[in-house]
Amino acid sequence: MRGHRPARLTLAAALAFACSALLGACVSYGSGALQPGDSIEAVTQRMGRPTGDYHRADGGQRLEFARGPFGKHTFMLDFDPQGRLQHSEQVLDEAHFNTVRAGMTGDQLLFRLGHPLKVWSVRYHDQTVWSYRFDGPFCQLFHVGITPAGDVEDTSYGPDPLCERKDPAQSR
Repeated sequence: MRGHRPARLTLAAALAFACSALLGACVSYGSGALQPGDSIEAVTQRMGRPTGDYHRADGGQRLEFARGPFGKHTFMLDFDPQGRLQHSEQVLDEAHFNTVRAGMTGDQLLFRLGHPLKVWSVRYHDQTVWSYRFDGPFCQLFHVGITPAGDVEDTSYGPDPLCERKDPAQSR
């Protein structure tokens, strides 16, 4: 029996090592563990492949990392022209939505908020609507109306269908 005990310990140690290696290989959800000065390579190794890549006016880069099972978080990470992290922020919130103005281009909107959760048409108004889910107190979506020319026309908030509950009396 003593001969079997070291094999079990070795197997247990190997399993523990494998589990810790797998956990360490997982991509990070947020940008909290990143530090200013981190390279693009180090960031993408930690965060995974970006969902958007934008060029900044100063020659730097902005990378978009959409997160969450319901798409409620998008982290934008700004890099200088040398590819070093300068700043990161979660942009799907009311403060960032309040900076969206009529006349902005679709590219400017993507740079600011990233890719929308859903894109749909409102034919009677000749608009394409980009909808963004976010964490907020009222379970709403943020909508941006885009003209046929590709410019922001208006914004609004509306109920998130994910949060709508049917009245039990209606399902009988």
